[in-house]
Amino acid sequence: MKNKRHEAIIDIVQNNEIFTQEELQSELRKRGFEITQATVSRDIRKLRLMKRQTADGKNIYAVPTPQGNLEQDRLLRVLRDSVRSLDNAQNILVIKTDAGMAMAAAAAIDSLSVAGIVGCIAGDDTIMAVLKTNEAAEEAMKRLHADLWGG
Repeated sequence: MKNKRHEAIIDIVQNNEIFTQEELQSELRKRGFEITQATVSRDIRKLRLMKRQTADGKNIYAVPTPQGNLEQDRLLRVLRDSVRSLDNAQNILVIKTDAGMAMAAAAAIDSLSVAGIVGCIAGDDTIMAVLKTNEAAEEAMKRLHADLWGG
């Protein structure tokens, strides 16, 4: 079932402009997949879907190209090399980095399109990432923790 769902996700993303996880979830339901938002989020991460900008400046999901995989790997490397800790306070993630690395790490987080993050503010060694909900902050923290430290 998971492989069929992943094939459907790739087909949907390649043939439609999908802006949000909710739109992807809706398209999957039209194809007979009853799926939660959390599962959509995990599938996006597993398939390493990326966001790319359309001609009118909107961000849509895209299947990664070999070059896209290299870019995502580079962004994750920046995070792994600079992030020291993650914590959340309701809908805000507080991310501590090495001195002078917060701006680069925040740019990497923005480029990775972590679900639910509205935006990041970076200082010298601290990033505040604002999320839409407390639950989104918990999910984003789990994803970042898994991406950075494998668990």
